[in-house]
Amino acid sequence: MRPPARPRAAGTARPRPADEGAARQERGAQEPDRRGRDLQEEARPRPAGRVPARPRQDPQDPPSRPSRPDRPARQDRPATGTTPSAGGRVGVVSDQLADRLAERTAMARYRVWRRIGWTALTVAVVAGVVWAAFFSPLFALDPDQVRVTGEGTTVDVGEVRDAATAEAGVPLPRLDTVGLREEILAMNAVKNVRITRSWPDGLAVALTSREPVAAVPQPGDVYALMDAEGVRVATVEKVPKGLPAIVTSLSDAGAGKRALDAALAVLGALPTELASDVKTVSAATQDDVRTTLSDGRVIRWGSGAEVPLKTKVAQTLLRAEPTATTIDVSSPGLPVTH
Repeated sequence: MRPPARPRAAGTARPRPADEGAARQERGAQEPDRRGRDLQEEARPRPAGRVPARPRQDPQDPPSRPSRPDRPARQDRPATGTTPSAGGRVGVVSDQLADRLAERTAMARYRVWRRIGWTALTVAVVAGVVWAAFFSPLFALDPDQVRVTGEGTTVDVGEVRDAATAEAGVPLPRLDTVGLREEILAMNAVKNVRITRSWPDGLAVALTSREPVAAVPQPGDVYALMDAEGVRVATVEKVPKGLPAIVTSLSDAGAGKRALDAALAVLGALPTELASDVKTVSAATQDDVRTTLSDGRVIRWGSGAEVPLKTKVAQTLLRAEPTATTIDVSSPGLPVTH
């Protein structure tokens, strides 16, 4: 009679692999006998103090492990970079990676060539602009487009124009306006000049001329035309109409020069209506400047200081006392009339 099977402890069930069925069928006939022998061995009394022997395990049986309900069964994971599915999946991933690498290489090459193309285009445009501005006839100076203004009555316009048109054919960006300005300033009667490029092929020359305010007698029966700053503008044989002559003492060159400067300072500060009425100017010293008007009246200015204030006082007295022959404004705060 077969003894009843001994119940197993909870949680000690031995897992069986899925492929164990074939082995079970092969040793199916031997399994009852082996189990019976194992039960008899366990039921046989053992001496005290001896450790019960472990049941023998068939080499063909898989090792038993206690199951752990709190930990899921371990599953075999595929190696990194591979897919265990059938159908050549690993080869497909490799092909996709190669395609992406080739695409990245092509994009990098495209960016390089695009940068090279834009750089070449920029260089070509800059070179074209430089050539058109500095070397082509597009902005070359046209002599017919040169304009000269402000020449006054003493500047030789033809000489100024010749100096400007000597640069005809030179592109305006390359035109040396500084050198041209110095050349024009060296001309007689030119006080100042401003040169402006008139695009695309013109030039504007604005002059400030030195206008004479008096004629100063010179040895040889000639007269030097002087402006308000004492610069000789021209030399003539006769005093021009409407221009007063200055009589100074030439015994002392230094004193005569200071007297002449004082007389020119007075004439240069006079308003147009009063300056045009002056017939002669005398300056015995730098502190005794006198002007004689066309009606014979004399204005004593003293030195060349405070001329604007002295002018206002003199004009007021000329209107207030038309019969006075001499008006002394050397001290504008205390004018005197005779």
